[in-house]
Amino acid sequence: MAHIDLFFSTISPFTYLAGNRAGEVAARQGATITYKPLDIMSLFARTGGTPPKDRHISRVEYRAQELVRQAKKLGMPLNLKPAHWPTNSAPSSYAFIAAQNAGGGDLGKLMVALTRAVWAEEKDIAEDEVVRACLAEAGFDPSLADSGLLEGAETYAANLEEAVERGVFGAPFYITDQDQRFWGQDRIDDLEATLAGKM
Repeated sequence: MAHIDLFFSTISPFTYLAGNRAGEVAARQGATITYKPLDIMSLFARTGGTPPKDRHISRVEYRAQELVRQAKKLGMPLNLKPAHWPTNSAPSSYAFIAAQNAGGGDLGKLMVALTRAVWAEEKDIAEDEVVRACLAEAGFDPSLADSGLLEGAETYAANLEEAVERGVFGAPFYITDQDQRFWGQDRIDDLEATLAGKM
């Protein structure tokens, strides 16, 4: 069975725009997914990237245009300047890791709920009540927001190290079990074509 490692950030707008399409691809292609939330700002620092606030104005302007274009293309609401961004992505990531370990819900739906909260709903995913609501929406026990914090912190840090070692430099980033790498929500079709043996 094919496998996908999905590296993502709960505060990434492009992870938000990706929605759960990778999960749909996995279902169609008989693949499994391991979700790996990480600290995107630290990843930028480790892999030659620049946090959005420090980028040249030409890159800032292009990013803004591209986000709007892609959101329209996908029919998704998007606030280019959300009230709570950037925010601390650790609490939501720890909760996601706890949910993945516990099982019983829909991880793709949880990723969507967390990123939508930031980019479309003006919510702060550093707040426990917001994280609990996202967990419940995705079919998980909301109390997972309060459990496994040490393991969550260790896994979150390990995901960053693994990402750096495996060539990840942005989010969302997909790596197949054949080490085929795909960066960005606009490469999901290529991911599927690869899994289907067409690329």
